[in-house]
Amino acid sequence: MNRSPDPAVVLQPRPPSPLLEVHDERFGQYGVRLLLKRDDLVHPELPGNKWRKLAPNLRAAVEGGFPGVVTFGGAYSNHLRATAAAGRLLGMPTAGIVRGDELAGRPLNDSLARCAADGMRLHFVTRSEYRRKAEPEVLARLLAGAGAAGSYVVPEGGSNALALQGCAELGRELRGMSDVVAVACGTGGTLAGLAAGLGPGQRALGVPVLAGGFLEAEIRSLQEAGFGGSAGVWSLAEGFHHGGYARVPALLEAFAADFGERHGFAVERIYVAKLLWALAALTESGAFPPGTALTAVVTGRP
Repeated sequence: MNRSPDPAVVLQPRPPSPLLEVHDERFGQYGVRLLLKRDDLVHPELPGNKWRKLAPNLRAAVEGGFPGVVTFGGAYSNHLRATAAAGRLLGMPTAGIVRGDELAGRPLNDSLARCAADGMRLHFVTRSEYRRKAEPEVLARLLAGAGAAGSYVVPEGGSNALALQGCAELGRELRGMSDVVAVACGTGGTLAGLAAGLGPGQRALGVPVLAGGFLEAEIRSLQEAGFGGSAGVWSLAEGFHHGGYARVPALLEAFAADFGERHGFAVERIYVAKLLWALAALTESGAFPPGTALTAVVTGRP
């Protein structure tokens, strides 16, 4: 199949994404302006940071003549879903190496079923082997098992040096628009690129959705690989993971439903709901002085 040299020609994203101010007393009563960067609207199937991280990697895969793309994720990975959708749209084979061999042979959940429907080959591996995927011998074995030897490898979550270039464009779209730009973090790539793209006097704030406290070192490593060193002003707000990845307790569910009803859009639960909860809690605690323009990046849809 003939492929475009630039996936953007085929995928037709719609940047820059809208920036909308919303009026919410949980912020307004403290003199904080809340804006939503609706990056979930940048592409119908590759929303937000998924498009921004995948686009440079897809371009490299196409231009490099690779036979397909292979990547990694858990059972509910939005990154796997986005990669599978991109492969279908580009006519490029995709493979997903999925954490948890206990999932093999079971009915697929909605997320993995969507990947399979988009043509992604799913290969389930043990959690211990998955943790070692960065080791060259293990990686080679995983790729062979997935039928993806020779494919272009995109890391878990899509975060690498190329992805940071795409996420830096998000920061450039927000220059001069906000004092603080906040984003939910999984692997840290979006925050690492976003901070680099922001202008003087702006800072980026990351809200990790996983427990563990490992992201600071990972973000510094990503920026070293992508920009040759530290770039931009950024920090992390820990303690808002609500029990860990994909955990959505009743209070968070109620908060997300209420926020979506007030402001007219469906709030994605795993990342965006935790981000918005954190910003409301931080605002109440006085973390943002009166007059702060605070932007929350809406990175995905349910």
